[in-house]
Amino acid sequence: MTQPLRYAINVTLDGCCSHEAGLPPDAESMAFWTDELRRSDTLLYGRATYELMEGAWRRPLSGEWPDWMDASEVAFSEVMDPMRKVVASGTLDAVDWNAELISGDVVEAVRAVKERPGRGIALGGVALPAMLAGHGLIDEYTFVVHPVIAGRGPRLLDSVDLKLELIERREFRSGAVAQRYRPVA
Repeated sequence: MTQPLRYAINVTLDGCCSHEAGLPPDAESMAFWTDELRRSDTLLYGRATYELMEGAWRRPLSGEWPDWMDASEVAFSEVMDPMRKVVASGTLDAVDWNAELISGDVVEAVRAVKERPGRGIALGGVALPAMLAGHGLIDEYTFVVHPVIAGRGPRLLDSVDLKLELIERREFRSGAVAQRYRPVA
């Protein structure tokens, strides 16, 4: 039995996935994302997402979280920081932060990661998920849709043709809505 590969991302009403678009995180949304991380024991990112997440959520060498983090952000970081990470990149020579680098045939490498023992793999980013979705490797999709029109930025699963079945829906006080889907065969 393979581990489930779960893709989760914030997205605006017009399909933009830029981390700068959407509503600012609040305690409710950070608790949701922390619980999402807890569903898996491995994170899978492309280079850009790995570098973005490492810059924001890796425990500093001092061991102290930055002053800008509130309690909900610290809780998120404390779950993410020790997790195993797999990074798909053809440009990086090495990674750290509990990470391993995969390159070459990324689709086959991800299939091999799915075969390892574990609770699941949390997938983030934009380009890598679109490629993996096109190969039918994603088992679950979670979109937190923000009531914002961004008008620009990378688009959710651009050029991917999917049929999805809604399996869960949750509304946040902010007006954002989390929607969880499974692919329909």
